[in-house]
Amino acid sequence: MTALEQCAWEAVCERNDLVQGAGVCVLLGRDQVALFYLPGEDRSIYALGNRDPIGEANVLSRGIVGDIGGQLVVASPLYKQHFSLETGICLEDPGIRIPVYAVRLEGDSVLLGCP
Repeated sequence: MTALEQCAWEAVCERNDLVQGAGVCVLLGRDQVALFYLPGEDRSIYALGNRDPIGEANVLSRGIVGDIGGQLVVASPLYKQHFSLETGICLEDPGIRIPVYAVRLEGDSVLLGCP
């Protein structure tokens, strides 16, 4: 059994709670998680920690989603650093990383798993 299969999955919202091409914030326990819904991509949902470690605020779900050099990113609304939706790494400072969560759809329910 893989580590991902061992995750405790938790339903956090429904697909119709998501905004196409943008982010929303949900709670997983006490953690704020930013969900980004991109139905035109290979993966339709990405989940990252909502806390911007540079601006020290929970705002990444309000960031602008885009593409830099073929890499999907979210730009923080505070100081505009870009974080990879796949890895959580800051493009401007690769030493900074935010958590990336396992996410999946089960019917219309959005489930989050292990970071």
